[in-house]
This record gives sequence, C-alpha cells and structure tokens, in this order.
Amino acid sequence: QVQLVESGGGLVQAGGSLRLSCAASGRTFSTYTMGWFRQAPGEEREFVAAITWNNDNTYYADSVKGQFTISRDNAKNTVYLQMNSLKPEDTAIYYCALKGGVAVSTTRGSYAYWGQGTQVTVSS
Repeated sequence: QVQLVESGGGLVQAGGSLRLSCAASGRTFSTYTMGWFRQAPGEEREFVAAITWNNDNTYYADSVKGQFTISRDNAKNTVYLQMNSLKPEDTAIYYCALKGGVAVSTTRGSYAYWGQGTQVTVSS
C-alpha cells in the first residue's frame, strides 16, 4: 500500500501564494506519476497538475498554467505544488494522487492512491 499525506493548505488572500506538499510512503514503484487534483464545493474533482518521477515530465490543466508549478524531491519522496497569484476560484480541497508508470493522466480513475486532501481557501 501507498500512503500519501498532504500539507500546506490554509487561508490566503487573493494574489497570495501557498505551497502544498505531499509525502509518499509505503510500497515503492520503479516508475510512477504523481498528480494534484482539486474539488470545489458542488463540483467534480478536477485535474490540476502531474509529474513523472523518472524524467520530470510535467503537465498542467489549462486553468493553472503559468500560475502553479509542480515539482518533486526524490530524497524526501515528496511532491510539491507551488501556487501563485491565487484567486477565489482556486478555493477547493486539493488532493495528491499516485499512479504506476510514467504515462501522465488527467483522469481521476487512473490514479490508484489518494491522500486525504488539504483545504485551500482564497479570500477576495
């Protein structure tokens, strides 16, 4: 089994920044992809960003390109999501997810492991 633990969420004013972290532990994979999704109240969970572990390929939802940056620290088995210029519409619960292999996927069902989520609230 894989355990994913997110941290770094909170309340921030519009225009501010937050950095989310997701620490992975448990079962190891030779190759895998980690992603961030978010879910606003009353909305479907949507893809935000993903990164492959072996070659740092990254992929972003159009809505966050140029605003969010995904990165990883191999030594810490941790993936980060740097979120800048935050807007009220970025308010959501942010989830970290992991899938085996290096095919980047934006589909929720492709990810087998999920964290518990961390709340991000952006005030106007």
